[in-house]
Amino acid sequence: MIDRRAFLQAAAAAGLGVTSVSRALSASGFSSKRYAAAIVIDALGSPLNHDSNSAGGLLSKQALSDVRASGVTAINVTVGAVGNGPGLYEDTIQGIADYDAEIARHGDRLLKVLTAGDIQTAKSSGRLGLIFGFQDSSVLGGEVTRLSQFHGLGVRVVQLTYNRRNLVGDGCLEPGDGGLSVFGREVVAEINRLGLLLDLSHASARTIADGIAAANRPMTISHTGCRALVDVPRNTHDRELKALADKGGVAGIYFMPFLRASGQPRSEDLIRHLEHAVNVCGEDHVGLGTDGTISGTKLDAAFAQVQREFYEKRRKLGIAAPGEAADVFNLIPDYNDPRRFVTLADDLSRRGWSEARIEKILGANFARLFKDVWGG
Repeated sequence: MIDRRAFLQAAAAAGLGVTSVSRALSASGFSSKRYAAAIVIDALGSPLNHDSNSAGGLLSKQALSDVRASGVTAINVTVGAVGNGPGLYEDTIQGIADYDAEIARHGDRLLKVLTAGDIQTAKSSGRLGLIFGFQDSSVLGGEVTRLSQFHGLGVRVVQLTYNRRNLVGDGCLEPGDGGLSVFGREVVAEINRLGLLLDLSHASARTIADGIAAANRPMTISHTGCRALVDVPRNTHDRELKALADKGGVAGIYFMPFLRASGQPRSEDLIRHLEHAVNVCGEDHVGLGTDGTISGTKLDAAFAQVQREFYEKRRKLGIAAPGEAADVFNLIPDYNDPRRFVTLADDLSRRGWSEARIEKILGANFARLFKDVWGG
């Protein structure tokens, strides 16, 4: 699997830098004081940047500086390996250990999130809460009992599939769309029993529907878009978005190419998906899951080459989804900066969104979901 960490390491080798493109807030925009007080949650992302792994740890000095500048309270980081290849269990144990070491190394900047109360602790202490999550359940290797072990290691979010089929069910690229398997239903039941958050991102339409129906706790689709607007497999149909909301769940809208039919997504594409999701789910059931990094990226020829190579590797592995492209970056240039959520809040305010609704989208909805599922 070509994951975000490998992509960032390749970018580092290309000697990439960070650029800031955020727009200054005006008096008519979202209050910077209100943003500073808000709970801000990225339901799928990474604190890694282009310099990551360059100084004896995952996070460089620049990445740590960007974390503090961002105002992000907590982020769901992927610690689990994905795909159907060998060594997934070992790679996942190492991924968890790597982030535990980073938290120990930077205890003044980072906090491991185990309960909903830790989100507030992160906010009040000015640290970034790291929520350990999986983007695939293949790491279970057919053993439901491994979920209990991973829960003990601090994992709090479990996504069932990553694009392709696994033992649990079908991902969004499987043409048969077979939904959850019998084993998959056992996994969902154990996720609920342990108080883990079920994530249905990357799943096929039927797997999403089956997962929602089988769950007895609220769930998430942590990073997705609206299929009614752009009909690609990584986006979610209105019927599943509505079913998710009806069970108390939250859908996170990503900053990805799937927000438009072709070409580079822009701020207006993201806002269009946010507004559609709110219309379908209600403003209490929509949030943000960027599927990106906190730091910005210098969009130059070197990065364009990294993107081409990244896409080609995914294409050859059969995991590149329709909507991905060699010449389309996995970000929104308008929000290519650690303060992206401030800028987005300002843009939403200018469109007439109330401050209360903006705060829900920024993180209050996910904070409520975490409390419903994890307690604390």
